Amino acid sequence: MPPADDPSSTSLWTLFSAKHLGASLMLAGGIALYAIETYVTATIMPSVVRDIGGLPLFAWVTTLYVTASVLGSVFIAIRPRGLSLNRTYSVGAALFLLGSAICAAAPTMEIVLAGRAVQGFGAGTLATLGYAFIRYVYPENLWSKATTLYAAIWGISTFIGPTLGGFFADGSAWRHAFAVIVPFALLMSLLAPRLLPKGADERTETKAPLWQMILLSASLLLVSFASTAEKVDLRIWLVIGALFAIAALVWVERRATLRILPRGGTVLSMPIARVYGAMFMLLAALTCDIYIPYFLQNLHAVPPLISGYIVALVALGWTASAFLCSDLKGKAMRRSILAGAMLESVCIGLLAVTLARPNPEGDALLLSAAAILIFGMGFGVGLGWAHLVTHILHLAEPDEKDKASAGITTMQSLGSAFGAALSGVIVNSTGLLNPGGVEGAASAGTWLFALFALPAVLAALAAFSLPEPRYGTQTA
Repeated sequence: MPPADDPSSTSLWTLFSAKHLGASLMLAGGIALYAIETYVTATIMPSVVRDIGGLPLFAWVTTLYVTASVLGSVFIAIRPRGLSLNRTYSVGAALFLLGSAICAAAPTMEIVLAGRAVQGFGAGTLATLGYAFIRYVYPENLWSKATTLYAAIWGISTFIGPTLGGFFADGSAWRHAFAVIVPFALLMSLLAPRLLPKGADERTETKAPLWQMILLSASLLLVSFASTAEKVDLRIWLVIGALFAIAALVWVERRATLRILPRGGTVLSMPIARVYGAMFMLLAALTCDIYIPYFLQNLHAVPPLISGYIVALVALGWTASAFLCSDLKGKAMRRSILAGAMLESVCIGLLAVTLARPNPEGDALLLSAAAILIFGMGFGVGLGWAHLVTHILHLAEPDEKDKASAGITTMQSLGSAFGAALSGVIVNSTGLLNPGGVEGAASAGTWLFALFALPAVLAALAAFSLPEPRYGTQTA
């Protein structure tokens, strides 16, 4: 085995060698802040509503956060000249700190929403820079390992977040869940210029693609409204409106001089567009997991705490497969993406006949089968995600690397937001609300999992035509 600082080493622990330790801790810390806060907030929000009210605005806590995070990711590519990447990281951490402080002191839900928007912008900046710094901090043979590290952090956060949130779930203690983040974010903001490289600024333009950003935000907000609308016809029109906004975004993006995505990012004949498409579809399909705890509790009589840990198997599967396939190269990478997408599709589809089946007696065999399939969903995404990131880093042209890295987070957020919102539209339209009860939950679950198997199939089709990345052209 080569020593830890040997450039030829591909061990995950090389990321924490003396040469890379400071940068790895900083980048891992940014992803950890984003991930843990996501799960902590989901856990404490019922307590927030009980304490200060605002139940009608509940869904917007997530919607504004995701929308702002997309805008934060775009900011990387349009930041002012002279603002280096490491100082941009400081700005992102400072905004995350400010948003957390606003939430901690918020007297009303409206102020919480303002804090979540600021927090989301900072989080989107940090997450995007995690990918952007990969090519500056690590040699090329460690790119997939860095992405594997991020997957591991998300997997661990799935367990830490809800547990930590449980400590702050009583009364007004939820404020401490936001306040405890402030010193960590402050430390990261101060240390980023010292521990991270400046990063070369190879951009040819820095102006904001204003129309695309407006259309992108509009599509996210429309589909989020659709997920909470009570009337079916209103849901349909809102989804149609969101799709029109996306179509308009693609039309404008293809013709604009100022773009959100790198050149070719919206042209399906270009490999980079198919990589982004695969990312979007993989994440959109995976977000049907937001209803897994509901079906576990209402169809299988699983206690809430246990259902939370079962749905955490998604992140555990992602982390496990990311470790297993991180050393793959060339054609094996493409096969891994293809196999992962097909596995995700099959597992989601089979949940329609396992998880969506009434099981009031808690039949262990049926529940075990569902748990294995839930693990398989995440395992499938993990087989391909790191390789898709590597494809993007290779396919983007030198002057658009920052924009390409921002596109990764944009597709990740878009896929999750659209998937979550469309999940709500499907279940609310197929029985969850009417007739409701066990019968309605079974009907809604069947439709949800049957339909959400399709995006993963599309991701597999996109993966089938991807080129083989060329190695040896990038160094750190």
